[in-house]
Amino acid sequence: MVELDLAGRVAMLAGATRGIGLSVAYALAGRGVSLVINGRDDEAVAATVEEIVGGGGQAVGVCGPAGHAGVVEKMADAALSGFGALDIAINCAGIAEPPGSTVLTITEDQFREQIDAHLMSAFHVTSIAGRVFAEQESGSIVLTGSAASLGTFGGSGYPAAKGGVNALALAAAGDLRDLGVRVNVVMPGAKSRLSSGPEYVRHIESLHERGILDEFTRDAALDPAPPEYVAPLYTFLASAAASEITGQIFSAAGGFIGRYDPHQPTFVAYRDHGATAPYDMSELADLLT
Repeated sequence: MVELDLAGRVAMLAGATRGIGLSVAYALAGRGVSLVINGRDDEAVAATVEEIVGGGGQAVGVCGPAGHAGVVEKMADAALSGFGALDIAINCAGIAEPPGSTVLTITEDQFREQIDAHLMSAFHVTSIAGRVFAEQESGSIVLTGSAASLGTFGGSGYPAAKGGVNALALAAAGDLRDLGVRVNVVMPGAKSRLSSGPEYVRHIESLHERGILDEFTRDAALDPAPPEYVAPLYTFLASAAASEITGQIFSAAGGFIGRYDPHQPTFVAYRDHGATAPYDMSELADLLT
């Protein structure tokens, strides 16, 4: 029988006080998982902890940006000292890119903020939880990516950071596989503060007008399902039922679940470099145009 029972497990969740992260926290708490809740706002962290504990669950809070190593270290310490274990690490931390931002308009500081919020938070969660998991030879890490990493939603720092999350997860999964540690990515499509509001609507409509988004994708982006539809995939990947799943990138939006194939080049040409000269410009033009 597939093992779906998570009761008694301990999880730390970065970015768990709003949107997708909050829904994941509720889903795990409902299955008996003890939680370390993280967010940037003290009041939101306290309110989330209070709600989970008031509902019969177990939770403690750690406030601060997960892009800072010290914050994630406190989360791991809180799990180990408060609950005596750490089995699951999930990163849902993130911030919105400046409205209308492109590579031509984003500042260096704004770009770094995106990298810190999305990629560095994923790195710290993976690295710090990974050490605990490697020592005990078990553990599940689930990171949050985005379809924006494919270039279909414009922007600059946000898609670059999310693309880095994918690459980090694939590399870490390979490094940690033999140590019993699993690393996967969910690219969620769900209603949240990052996917709502007039600025977001204008951005999506602009992408459609410029031919970057087709009509179907535009409509889906403007009417995302609630985050409760995404949370079960995070929960499943944290469970023993997913014990053979690692190094995978999934998409989840409403009732849709997808799995991305590994990146592989399609064949264009080949010749033995030991016996031939490098391709010249005219040859490349013939091959690639």
